[in-house]
Amino acid sequence: MLAKLLVEFLFRLAFGIALAMALTPARLVSSGFFRVHLWVLMGLQTLAALVLSGAGGISIGRDAGAAAAAPVVAGLDLPLWLAVLAAAGSYVGAVIWMYEWPRAGKAAIGLVGACAWMGSVLSAWPQAAGMGRLVLTIADQATAGLLLGSVTTAMLLGHWYLNAPTMKLDPLKRLVKLVGLSVALRGAVCLAGWGLAWHAAQTPWPPGSSVSLLLSLRALAGIVGVGLLAGLTWQTLKVPNTQSATGILYAGVILAMLGELTGQILSAQATYPM
Repeated sequence: MLAKLLVEFLFRLAFGIALAMALTPARLVSSGFFRVHLWVLMGLQTLAALVLSGAGGISIGRDAGAAAAAPVVAGLDLPLWLAVLAAAGSYVGAVIWMYEWPRAGKAAIGLVGACAWMGSVLSAWPQAAGMGRLVLTIADQATAGLLLGSVTTAMLLGHWYLNAPTMKLDPLKRLVKLVGLSVALRGAVCLAGWGLAWHAAQTPWPPGSSVSLLLSLRALAGIVGVGLLAGLTWQTLKVPNTQSATGILYAGVILAMLGELTGQILSAQATYPM
């Protein structure tokens, strides 16, 4: 179970970072930013591949205790090979950015993001699910990756201003806006999942129970807290002070990861994503 949660988290994070990097304008940010952080994506996907190759008993699917068939096509373990392809694409993309070919570099980032996206969906694929549950699972993976990736990439870009202090603030402001949008979308998907999970629960969650406490942590840290810090970062950039904004985004990354990992733990024992 822990291996499955780790792989799903790594796929989500890699997808979100790749998406945020793809939305970052190459004409305003130096090529070194994309090259260096493609190495980060390569590390994330290499770790996912190592976990998948060494954890043959990973159960794909959210049904607690259900034996789920691993997604295999033509004898291939799809999540494993998607992770390998994403890692290889990250290496190739880093080489492309070294020669400052932005169009080809963005295409490589898109390939990495697509592989990580498919890997995240397969890792959380519900078993014997209706269309509504399937749509909610896909939306859960998309919004989780967007939230994790946008706040992490914004923090990494904030650090990049130490290397390029004369760089315009527009790319960082765009990413902070993306964080705000991702918080709103993530909150909407989580509310839907919480409502459906509450309705499907045979025993409601009383105040003070472990589920209600974890759910409170998940909501306050991963959604409300990240949203407040995104607003504070936006106000700080008006000063402007990129170092202070980056410090705030550091805290946002911690809260986002804490919230999403808590949500994964809750979702592993629930009928719907939480």
